[in-house]
Amino acid sequence: MKILVTGGAGYIGSHFVHHLVDKNHQVCVVDNLSRGHHEALPKSVVFKKTDLLDFVNLKSCIIEFQPEAVVHFAAFAYVGESVEKPDLYYQNNVVGSYNLIKAVVECGVKYFVFSSTCSIYGNPKSIPISEDEPSNPINPYANTKLMIEIMLRDFEKAFGLKNVCLRYFNAAGASSNGLIGESHSPEPHLIPLVLFTAQKKREKIFVFGNDYNTQDGTCIRDYIHVDDLADAHLKAINYLIEGGKSAIINLGTGVGNSVLEIIDKAKNITQKEIPFEIVNRREGDPAILVADNKKAKEILNWQPRFGIDEIIQTAWNWHTNQIY
Repeated sequence: MKILVTGGAGYIGSHFVHHLVDKNHQVCVVDNLSRGHHEALPKSVVFKKTDLLDFVNLKSCIIEFQPEAVVHFAAFAYVGESVEKPDLYYQNNVVGSYNLIKAVVECGVKYFVFSSTCSIYGNPKSIPISEDEPSNPINPYANTKLMIEIMLRDFEKAFGLKNVCLRYFNAAGASSNGLIGESHSPEPHLIPLVLFTAQKKREKIFVFGNDYNTQDGTCIRDYIHVDDLADAHLKAINYLIEGGKSAIINLGTGVGNSVLEIIDKAKNITQKEIPFEIVNRREGDPAILVADNKKAKEILNWQPRFGIDEIIQTAWNWHTNQIY
């Protein structure tokens, strides 16, 4: 297939692009490189340095490549930054996505897969979290993702654009060959921060609260390997091409790990000391976020292959040999 990928130079996008190339698909990556890394891309892909806010140039990329499907990763994704700069997030994420969806429809592309987030659920009422959980975003970043899902629903009704919105839980890990991995600036995610501490790039890790209603008092999250996410995106494209209906689907392992469990596992894998300090809770942190992934298994015939040990091991391999 010919597949156009926005944000393909980013963390999850680049793993998906490598997955497509390994499966012999033709790929065009559209990325403005504001937060992505050109070094993460295979040399065989077509690369267009283009901003989604530039509608004319964006549409010309689609016309030139003629993709059968579009997979949309491009977005700003820092919760804290979204609270401080909501204008930036609504412009980049919502306006940029509107331009892309409009261009896709005008160019006759029929299939669209969207990188969404479990943040849309906010503080969920039920654990594990199913797709039936009400949408209740509690920050501008999550608001932008929900707006894009609503936009896709409306564009399907009006123009027939078939789509799958994949709501990720906590993406983590790195490619098994160690060539690409997670590189954010600043880095907001727990596993890289824990590994930075093991490398002595940080003095210690801060644990935000140990008085939650969990086994050890720290927050529990569902960590999903980035290669499992990549596999699910290709399965979502195939599902749509084979006649599947538009859908919202959770992507998680269905297994949760606490902050202290992550630190302990990282100590065992790295054989390094990882000092930590218990500090006050962060506002808005739910105690437990774990996916109900039955729908992904049933509809996409998808099964996560990697557990938390493989996630931390591949991340450690990447961070000890990081090339970008």
